[in-house]
Amino acid sequence: MLSSGGGSGSCSKDMAVASLIGNWLRDCSRTPLAKVSGVNMIITDYCMPGMTGYELLKKIKESSGLKEVPVVIMSSENIPTRISQCMEEGAKMFMLKPLKRSDVKQLNGT
Repeated sequence: MLSSGGGSGSCSKDMAVASLIGNWLRDCSRTPLAKVSGVNMIITDYCMPGMTGYELLKKIKESSGLKEVPVVIMSSENIPTRISQCMEEGAKMFMLKPLKRSDVKQLNGT
């Protein structure tokens, strides 16, 4: 988590996580989904360092190994054009934060 005044996170940690996600996506694009053990849903925030949730969604949907995995994107910002862009690109759901219990229950049907 990043904060603007000496918080508990750092940009270098966030960039390391972004790098790991990028490497994982590259590996998954070369591996059939059956060999990517345990991935049955991807839940991501829209606002991330180095890449938006929309950009991640596009990479997932371009990946032969992950394109069938449902992607749920979350955001605290209710921006209709952003939501429709993600849904048109193939997101299964776009959830607004803070999440409600009913939102989480919807994930079971995804």
